[in-house]
Amino acid sequence: MSLIQSAPLSETVAALRSGALDLLAYVESAVDRLEQVDAEVQAFLPEPGRRERLRREAAALAAGFPDPAARPPLYGALIGVKDIFRVDGFETRAGSTLSPTLFEGAEAAVVTQLKRLGALVLGKTVTAEFAYFEPGPTRNPHNLAHTPGGSSSGSAAGVAAGLVPLALGTQTIGSIVRPASYCGIVGYKPSYGRLSTEGVLPVSKALDHVGLFTQDIDGMALAASLLCADWRPAGEVERPRLGVLTGAYLAQASDEMIAAFDGWVARLEQAGFSVQRLDMLDDIETIGDQCRKLMAYEAAQVHAGWFAAYSEQYRPRTAGLIQTGQSVSAEIAAEARAAQMNVRRRVEDAMREAGIDVWISPAAAGPAPHGLESTGAPWMNLLWTFIGLPAVTMPAGRSADGLPLGLQMAGAYGDDERLLAWAGVVGRTLKQE
Repeated sequence: MSLIQSAPLSETVAALRSGALDLLAYVESAVDRLEQVDAEVQAFLPEPGRRERLRREAAALAAGFPDPAARPPLYGALIGVKDIFRVDGFETRAGSTLSPTLFEGAEAAVVTQLKRLGALVLGKTVTAEFAYFEPGPTRNPHNLAHTPGGSSSGSAAGVAAGLVPLALGTQTIGSIVRPASYCGIVGYKPSYGRLSTEGVLPVSKALDHVGLFTQDIDGMALAASLLCADWRPAGEVERPRLGVLTGAYLAQASDEMIAAFDGWVARLEQAGFSVQRLDMLDDIETIGDQCRKLMAYEAAQVHAGWFAAYSEQYRPRTAGLIQTGQSVSAEIAAEARAAQMNVRRRVEDAMREAGIDVWISPAAAGPAPHGLESTGAPWMNLLWTFIGLPAVTMPAGRSADGLPLGLQMAGAYGDDERLLAWAGVVGRTLKQE
């Protein structure tokens, strides 16, 4: 059986709502595939009685909405939920060996929202320990010898494998866009604050973003329109005016990724897109250092009580993050928070002055690294996360080894609607070329 299967959100939901796809049959088929495929991919956490639970939930949903015209917009869609989100009826372990009783609380707001929209939880997905760099067992379904990325490892791999058409993840530096790129799917990190982080175990409250994975842009636009606060349909959009950050920012990518990116840019220019190249942010290393210090400082605060009591149960990279954060002063953290807004102003001022609608860049430093010891480098994503701008990636090519490569697009703060619409325009152009 192929580890990759089509699972487009929009088409799946349309078929379920109309009755063209029987809900109970869909659930049975999804669990069958999970049992066959996930032994190799390991995207989902084990759950005794999963099939019986889903049968009950699907039957209750079908009984509650017998009229197709009255069915909610995500009726019956199966979702994966990263295991730092609280979900009623599930333990939250966060990729850790600490007792899940430490993390109990009210269900994550976005999970409750999805349930009200008609979605059913297929299960919890694997996360790196406390959504940092210590990986779980998940493998890349495009090549099991490679990482799927992290920390939203299971959510990205589960969508890529077609186990679910929609999954929840989080990004504190690069934990949505990077694994989406590695797994050849669409990953979307909204503008800071547009998706609620309530009920999600934090890493850094100043940096954490809740985001989404789908297989295509149309599905992402549907999910975002239903979940993001104050969504305003973008309507028809023209070709966006594109910007490329050259210099120190782009130099963080590998030679192979830069070559692929240059090819995509050339194809877009040939198709009539305006592309402005700006050599700015030569202080990207300083920006990265500020981001990492702020994350460490806030992570140390989140884990203060748990780490004091259970430090021996933390894996080395997570323990190192917390210990680093303990040495960061409140003054340095405050300077980093101020830098977030300062850098955002610099980036958005440059957009206005150069007439740029969207920045385009490599979605990761390269293809998914070999092995499962690392989740890869998030440096191509750090800037956009640090300053809270919306970012989306979509598959755009393949490496020499046949692994997916993603194109990242970032828009102005709060301009998520047009960003996703423009991503559709760019994606269709690259697919046609």
